[in-house]
Amino acid sequence: MKQNTLFIIAVVVCTLGLNAQLPPSFAKDVSERARPSEMTKVYLTPSKVIWKSDNTGQYLINPEQLLKKGNGQLAVNETNLFQLKSTQEHRPGILLDYGKEIHGGVKIAMGIKNDKSPVKLRLRFGESVGEAMSEIGGETNATNEHSMRDFVVEVPWLGTIEVGETGFRFLRIDVVEANQEVPLKSVEAAFVYRDIPYLGSFNSSDERLNEIWLTGAYTVQLNMQDYLWDGIKRDRLVWVGDMHPEVMTINTVFGNHDIVHKSLDLARDQHPLPQWMNGISSYSMWWLLIHKNMYDYHGDIEYLKEQESYMIALLDQLASFIDKDNKEILDGVRFMDWPTSEIPEAVHAGLQAMMVMTFEAGSEIMEIYGKPELKKKYGKVAERLRKHKPKDNTTKQAAALMALADLEDAQKINTTILKKDGVERMSTFYGYYILEAMAKAGDYDGALNVIREYWGGMLNLGATTFWEDFDILDTKNTGRIDELSPPNKFDIHGDFGEYCYVGYRHSLCHGWASGPTAWLSQYVLGINVMDAGEKIEIKPNLGNLKWAKGSFPTKYGVLQVSHTRNTDGSVKTEYDAPEGLTIIQ
Repeated sequence: MKQNTLFIIAVVVCTLGLNAQLPPSFAKDVSERARPSEMTKVYLTPSKVIWKSDNTGQYLINPEQLLKKGNGQLAVNETNLFQLKSTQEHRPGILLDYGKEIHGGVKIAMGIKNDKSPVKLRLRFGESVGEAMSEIGGETNATNEHSMRDFVVEVPWLGTIEVGETGFRFLRIDVVEANQEVPLKSVEAAFVYRDIPYLGSFNSSDERLNEIWLTGAYTVQLNMQDYLWDGIKRDRLVWVGDMHPEVMTINTVFGNHDIVHKSLDLARDQHPLPQWMNGISSYSMWWLLIHKNMYDYHGDIEYLKEQESYMIALLDQLASFIDKDNKEILDGVRFMDWPTSEIPEAVHAGLQAMMVMTFEAGSEIMEIYGKPELKKKYGKVAERLRKHKPKDNTTKQAAALMALADLEDAQKINTTILKKDGVERMSTFYGYYILEAMAKAGDYDGALNVIREYWGGMLNLGATTFWEDFDILDTKNTGRIDELSPPNKFDIHGDFGEYCYVGYRHSLCHGWASGPTAWLSQYVLGINVMDAGEKIEIKPNLGNLKWAKGSFPTKYGVLQVSHTRNTDGSVKTEYDAPEGLTIIQ
């Protein structure tokens, strides 16, 4: 039971961290106005220099000094510093790589120089090398929207400055003015993140799948800031639909975390009915479906009961948007994901499927509330909606939802639509539901290949987090995000994109892209949560894997599972379950 003792300790430590108090010299009324931070800050040394404006040693001297871990403290007798020297003809610049996408800013320490005036430095943060080397605007569409990533700062003589709050991996620094000598001791990334234990894990005989699982987990962890965001560069907002794959990943990796409650409640309170959440009718449905998933995994009846009045009113409002032919006629922004946003047939098919799933979930929630009449009422609404089966949809996103809602046969959908043209015409958001539909069709091998090719395609281009969007067709003749783009290749970040993610505005750390993390744990490890988290059915699907093992956070502690394929093709399963958890095989 050692693992579950550690689980409890981790929860206690995290809770204690939220109760930090101001020093006693502060008046009580000041303490009551203080908002403690739940974030951890760590300073990271750059891992390498990607680019220098000069290689002669005349304008940039001793750049390798920046790659040495420092102590964070300046002194009056510093030697061996990195020097930038500007002239009328040359303003020196350098591009640093911190090795992995992070959230935060930068801390710059400058030593002694002859002139005690501050030095102006231009900073350009980038999720890719291209973005860090770009100018604001233009065809590649670099922006300062949602977070500042291109600006000038003044660094003090014999002092430090810490600036920036964005998502980045790369930082370019340029001296702004001529005739400056800039002695820098360090340029450390100030990494701000939520330091929480990875209770879930996944390892298998396929290292690429292992990397994808971990990348999805890390993508969501970065977006677990004060609230659960969509992206750390942009939009840095609580988008409820985006949250669904994120929440499934949190359930899988971090367990029952309060940031989910906090963010769901924020969305509810910011959008009193009849407003749709974020102005989008499907996002209000996702809000309800997330609550159902949260209860199914963790069984927190008290939290679910807090939503009762809003949830009933929401279901009644949704029911008013069904016509005499049992078709949804939802108003507000009619949206599933961006690639389908201009295809009315796809949007209708997806919304019809979501209405079915929402009223079925709502009916089940009413049973949990002990309201049999409302259970029956909303169950009948779901039956009505099932009488209309949208036609003419050919998109994978809507087809996946129709399969999940049982509006179409999952195997037929998988064969005729989902498997067509491989991983073309997918999206990182609805890719999760495509994988879910493929699993429902029993096509686990096909889904694993989609994960390897589609999400693995981002890793092939240097990704350390998953992206807001990814079109596999864009990868032809493109460079990596962690290298300067050769003149004969496209820039995968700056040269592509549509809708709100054109060019460098495109977020390269978007939580809605984390679906494979939850999917691999559920379907490969075979961890199926039942009865509000009281039971786990273990039903692995190894596909062509030789073995797979991992852990999963439950309401009773951490479950450990291991599967090994025998020579006769059968699978040997072993597990270590916490006390109180019922295991079904």
